Amino acid sequence: MVLNIKGSVLDLSIPKIMGVLNVTPDSFYDGGIYSSEKKILKQVEKMVLDGADIIDVGGYSSKPGATSITIEEEEKRVIPIIKLIYKTFKESIISVDTFRSEISEKSINAGASIINDISGGDLDNNIYKIAGKYKTPYIIMHMRGNPSNMQNNPVYKNINYEIIKDLSKKIDLAQNNGVCDIIIDPGFGFGKTIEHNYQILNNLKLYKILDKPILVGISRKSMIYKLLKTEPSKALNGTTVLNTIALINGANILRVHDVKEAKEVIKLCSFLKENV
Repeated sequence: MVLNIKGSVLDLSIPKIMGVLNVTPDSFYDGGIYSSEKKILKQVEKMVLDGADIIDVGGYSSKPGATSITIEEEEKRVIPIIKLIYKTFKESIISVDTFRSEISEKSINAGASIINDISGGDLDNNIYKIAGKYKTPYIIMHMRGNPSNMQNNPVYKNINYEIIKDLSKKIDLAQNNGVCDIIIDPGFGFGKTIEHNYQILNNLKLYKILDKPILVGISRKSMIYKLLKTEPSKALNGTTVLNTIALINGANILRVHDVKEAKEVIKLCSFLKENV
């Protein structure tokens, strides 16, 4: 599998790493840490040197119960940072973590080359048109509701079947709007209980039926730290374990806070597959 990114090809035959850069004051793990240009550039440099293939910039907190912010506030947080990263790290691939079509278009014009949409078009279906217009790779994530209510007693009869069906419909919608390169994300922690998350991880290979690259974002999430009765800052070991399982079960992209450790996981799992 490959992605076409601004005329270049990103080969996914070996899994890739998406490094998380939250420029929000209230993210569940790293909110408020990257509050200056100097800190942001230092963190991006670290992720690039550690092996990140994509830098994912987000300015809208999507943690459970998160409050909404205006488009103007999201733009103020995100666009200058994308411009800064694009100017400083010209070879880096930047994705924007947004569900708003207006922000996605401004981000592409500022230097981003992937749209990472937590709602898969549910919260703003004009985002399909933007991805199609600019021939931008588009990540469709599954989420029930929105960040403020998604964890209010989520119920499924057959979670994997329902998510695959939902993603399939959204793939069709995106393709009908001219989107060529699509990545799917089952949305760990977005409208799912802890049990749901592990049912998805156990059955990740089922998602191969959609014939699209699979992104897994479980880094330091509550499905790890709540089960281990700890906190996000102490959930790296658990993250590494689950990232390993995700790769074995077919993940093509890992979205992580800790790039170096994820790179090591990919190296080990790739060697394992070569020596069956």
